[in-house]
Amino acid sequence: PLPPTPTPLPIQVDISGAVARPGVYSLPQGSRLADLVRAAGGLTEDADRARINLALPLRDGQHVHVPSRGSHKKMTVDEGRDNVVFPLDINRASLKELEAIPGIGPATAERILQGRPYGRVEDLLRVKGIGPATLEKIRPYVTVGESGE
Repeated sequence: PLPPTPTPLPIQVDISGAVARPGVYSLPQGSRLADLVRAAGGLTEDADRARINLALPLRDGQHVHVPSRGSHKKMTVDEGRDNVVFPLDINRASLKELEAIPGIGPATAERILQGRPYGRVEDLLRVKGIGPATLEKIRPYVTVGESGE
């Protein structure tokens, strides 16, 4: 018989801002921001739904801030690096910000910089090292221009 498959450990994620119960939550690996918001009792009435991405994949140790309507803060995600605001405009983001995107290393970040400008997120497919699977993985973290995608 095959040995048992180890159960992945849960991730710990901190949420603050416009949610009913801010705090640290334990969630299964593969969870999304929607799962964290649900665990935190949902968004408050003044949550700025247009400035958050509920499809954002979560990672262990993240901190997510949900902005309120009228505040000038955007959704922020802190992964123990510097606080990086997602989604990033790929035409304006610094090398360091691009490297903060899960799955993007220094070489790919440099190629993203060299490939500017981009008219839409899908244009990242022309960057060596970014194929359809990687694009779908990073899509929640990137945008083009102020209007977003």
